[in-house]
Amino acid sequence: MKKMNPMIKYIKASTILLFLTCMISGAYAQETEEKKKENPDEEVQTLYIHSRPLQRVGNTFESTWLIDNQTVLVPLRKTFQFDILHRFGTVNNGYSDFWGLYAPSNIRLGFAYTPINNLMVGFGFTKFNLLWDFNAKYAIMKEQGPNPKPVSVTYFVNMAVDTRPAENFTYGSDRWSYFHQIMLAKKLNRDLSVQGSLNFSHFNAVEAFIDSDGDKQAMMRNDHFSFTLLGRYKVSDALSFIGNYDQPITQHPTNNPNPNISLGLELATPLHAFQVFVGNYQWIIPQYNNVFNNNNFVDGQFLIGFNITRLLDVKEENLKEMVFKEKKGSKKNKK
Repeated sequence: MKKMNPMIKYIKASTILLFLTCMISGAYAQETEEKKKENPDEEVQTLYIHSRPLQRVGNTFESTWLIDNQTVLVPLRKTFQFDILHRFGTVNNGYSDFWGLYAPSNIRLGFAYTPINNLMVGFGFTKFNLLWDFNAKYAIMKEQGPNPKPVSVTYFVNMAVDTRPAENFTYGSDRWSYFHQIMLAKKLNRDLSVQGSLNFSHFNAVEAFIDSDGDKQAMMRNDHFSFTLLGRYKVSDALSFIGNYDQPITQHPTNNPNPNISLGLELATPLHAFQVFVGNYQWIIPQYNNVFNNNNFVDGQFLIGFNITRLLDVKEENLKEMVFKEKKGSKKNKK
């Protein structure tokens, strides 16, 4: 059977991606128009508070996630966050599983909270390997705020536990893995933001084999380094093009992971962000993505994924009222 050209696969996957995005964008636009008809006086207010979070106009990124990686953004204090991250199967099986949409998929449900300024803590549960992850993110330097810096610098750390049955492990500690990431980002102009990061992954246990001398040899190293590049270009207040590249650095004895290339679209509303994209990471949890990615983009092993993020400010209504009052006050001052 003749293999399908990877470029043709990519075009088909991109067509499906674009179709899904148009459906969601259309639904959002229709909902917005209906709200305007019900409350015509709120039109100016809706346009005024388009950024996320509401009172931080000009954030480097609109969401704490960009495709498969964290961004430097830490929400405002007392903000809850709910995430849905979904990855379909790879498209290389073609019509038999409808280019991955009906293939086995991976999903993560996550929750996070910002208890104090610049610090976010959270946890989540992922379908693959029944992984629970616990994470924290701290904004060391920020481009915005009372003391703006030339760049934004944020540190992210997580630990994940594999909760599959005990027969999969020799010791309880074999279940655990860890991830550290230092991120540096810059908003180059009103529309373009870029970010680079250095990543470190650690697994307490890795697979091994018995060599010809009867000695046990590790198939992979316990520690793994990689780097990541992210980019976002805004084409309107709500819509952006997004991209993500992950490159392994560490060389392992066997099973070296493949790099990740992802491209997609982001639709941001006042307290939501929706991202749909094509890429070849499927694990979702960063240390698993970086160490165990067997999907090769060159061979057409990529997939469609989406992220949904919802922010909920404990004082959301008070915040909106404050923003609206400030807007009205500024109009009076101009008069």
